[in-house]
Amino acid sequence: MSEFNGKVALVTGGSMGIGRAVVDRLAAGGASVVFCGVNKDADTDTDKDGGRVTGRIADVRRAGEMRDLVELAVSRYGGLDIVVTCAGVQRYGSVEDTSEDVWDEVMDINLKGVYLTCRAAVPRLRERGGGSIVVMSSVQAFSSQARVAAYTASKAALNGLTRSMALDLAADGIRANVVCPGSVDTPMLRWAADLWRGELSQEEQVAQWGRAHPLGRVARPEEVAEMVAFLAGPRSSFITGAEHRVDGGLLAQNPAALPE
Repeated sequence: MSEFNGKVALVTGGSMGIGRAVVDRLAAGGASVVFCGVNKDADTDTDKDGGRVTGRIADVRRAGEMRDLVELAVSRYGGLDIVVTCAGVQRYGSVEDTSEDVWDEVMDINLKGVYLTCRAAVPRLRERGGGSIVVMSSVQAFSSQARVAAYTASKAALNGLTRSMALDLAADGIRANVVCPGSVDTPMLRWAADLWRGELSQEEQVAQWGRAHPLGRVARPEEVAEMVAFLAGPRSSFITGAEHRVDGGLLAQNPAALPE
């Protein structure tokens, strides 16, 4: 795989979960990748499968830290062609019982973080004659669980923000698309499984959520990363402003099932 030879990518939330799989996939395709995370594993410099990877600890809520991350990509690898925003958090609560602090935390990381990242990155993408922005959203932008008011609101807003960027940046050759996964086997999903499993084991709770998908399981992060790679590369050159579900058929089904 060499579709990203000579390309430079920036990935937020790249130290674990879907973001980590995206970093690995882009590097495997030949890209040089700069990513950020908030844990110690984010601080790294490696060569991987022909691509070069640099990680830094950075907070997507801080405009200066996102500017520094973009400039690191430019200074180290010569420019910027691809931006993938994967940083995000899940919090539970209705409008009534979600505190203002939790609401702000979710919106600042999930939504403002994308705005700050893209605001810093767009001028550098424009310098290269265009590029691709891929925003990680969720099926909950379309169809919500109960008690996820802040999370659902943030993901629906990301879909709208992506459409807006697609229109505003099309003349510059910059495409913007959104990926909406269903349940994916990540540390975030397993944290939620521990929170809600009751008498079940973590594995049993994850499997139960998987059975809600017509394909009968949760996704692997690498499966979502393949959609990101498609949208980041030349094979999707006429796709922008679009929402792409990677959900195992979850939103295709009607819960009012016919009797056996």
